[in-house]
Amino acid sequence: MIGIPRATRSTDLPRVVVIGGGTGTFAVLSNLKRHPFHITAIVTMADSGGSSRRLMDEFGQLPFGDLRQALVALSRKGVLWRDIFNYRFPQSGQGEGQSEGGLGGHSLGNLIISGLQAINGGDLLLAIQDAQELLDTAGEVLPVTLAHTTLCAELENGEIICGETEIDTRGERHKGALPAIKRIFLREPTPPCPQAIRAIRRANIIILGPGDLYTSILPNLLVEDVARTIRESEARKIYVCNLMTKHGETDGFKASDFVREIHRYLGGRVDRVVLHEGSLPDHLIEHYAAMEQYPVQPDVAQVRELVPEVIVDNLTTGDHYARHDPERLVRAALLDSATEL
Repeated sequence: MIGIPRATRSTDLPRVVVIGGGTGTFAVLSNLKRHPFHITAIVTMADSGGSSRRLMDEFGQLPFGDLRQALVALSRKGVLWRDIFNYRFPQSGQGEGQSEGGLGGHSLGNLIISGLQAINGGDLLLAIQDAQELLDTAGEVLPVTLAHTTLCAELENGEIICGETEIDTRGERHKGALPAIKRIFLREPTPPCPQAIRAIRRANIIILGPGDLYTSILPNLLVEDVARTIRESEARKIYVCNLMTKHGETDGFKASDFVREIHRYLGGRVDRVVLHEGSLPDHLIEHYAAMEQYPVQPDVAQVRELVPEVIVDNLTTGDHYARHDPERLVRAALLDSATEL
C-alpha cells in the first residue's frame, strides 16, 4: 500500500484520473486498481489501425482498442475474462488483406464492445458500462471524445501525415534519419466527452503517461477543453516519462524534451515528473537499438528547472521488454500525493 488513509465510503476515496492509451496506461491501471482509489481512465480515440480500423470502416464505429485495454487492466474478474477480451482471431490467409471481411485479425474484446453498443441502441457509454459490469472493473473507463477524429502530424520538412497508425508506424517503415515531428493536430473539430471533462474537474490526482508521446498521450490534449480543464483543475498533475525513445517520433529526445512537449500542448506545467534511472540488460539495449530506439536519458537537472517535483527511481521490470514495473511506477507517481489530499 501507499500509506493512504482507510476510507469507509467510495466517495471518501481520492479520485485518480489516468489519461493516455496503450500499454503505458495499462501498466498504471493494472496496479492502481490494487489500492483504495476512485479510478477513472480517459483514453485516446485517435486509433486508426487493425481491428479498430475495420470496425470503423464497416460499421462507422469509434476505435475500441484503447478502451478495451483499459477495461482489461481494471478488471477484477479473473484471467479467463481478461483473456477473452484480449483474444485476437488468427489471420486466415497468408497475404495481407486476405482475411478482410471475416473474423481474422479482429480482437474479440472489440467485437464484444461493438455488440454491446448495438444492444444499447448505439450508445457507446452504455456499452462501456455493460463491459465494466462484465469485467467487474475497479474503476470506470471513458473515451476522451465521442466524435470521429483524425490525428495528423506536420513534419519539419512541411509534409503532413494523417492517421494515427501512419504516424505510429512511420519509424518501422522507414529506417535511418527521418524529418522530426513539428506539431500534431486533429483534422476535425473534436468536442470532448462531457463525462471525461467532469472526471477531470473532480480529480484529486491526474496522471499523464507513460505511452507514445504523439499518438497516445498528446492526442487527448488536442480534444477541445481537455487541456484547459486539466490546467484549471486543482488536482496534482503527474507525468510519467517513457523509458525508450521511438524512431519516427521522439528520436534523440531526453526526458526534458518529453516534458517540454507535454507543457507545450497542455499550455501549462505539471507538478511532478517520474523518471527512470538505471541500466537495462545488454540484450534489451541491442533489441531496441535494432529498431532505432534508445533509453531516454534522465537529464534530471534540466527537468527540475521545468517542474517543482522530480521522482527518479529504477522503474523497469527486467523482463524481455523495456517496460515499467507497475508497482514501482504507481509508488513513484503517487508517493506522498494521496496522503496530502
